[in-house]
Amino acid sequence: MSADAVVLRRASAADARAAADVWLRSFAAALPTVSRPRADAEVRDYFRHVVVVRYETWVAGTAGGEIVGVMVLEGGELSQLYLAPDRRGTGIGDRFVALAKERCPAGLFLWTFQVNTPAHRFYERHGFRAVEWTDGARNEEREPDVRYVWRP
Repeated sequence: MSADAVVLRRASAADARAAADVWLRSFAAALPTVSRPRADAEVRDYFRHVVVVRYETWVAGTAGGEIVGVMVLEGGELSQLYLAPDRRGTGIGDRFVALAKERCPAGLFLWTFQVNTPAHRFYERHGFRAVEWTDGARNEEREPDVRYVWRP
């Protein structure tokens, strides 16, 4: 299925479980060496009670209703962008970044793990620049990360 057949829309409370499941599958596939500090049930609760309720959460959904991607904006931070593993490389991530830039035209920043080199290439292709590298002491995973910034 092409990315065009997928609709980006604001998440509703009913999408929280499916969005969390996309996050879980994507994290496991993309970051197998990174330890998650939270169990699956805790991630699902966090999406249900915090992410979808408090933040600007978007999902990518198919015509059949399947959620295949999730993006979360917290002000000028692109705090989450995860796709179902079988949907990587189909253009959905590109559409999410374009939407994030539209929603935050003054600029965006994000964090990604240093080991996630595919994410580095993806964000750099979209005009983000790496501006800070850390030892991971400030994130829950205690994994070295890098902050990226996009300015129009």
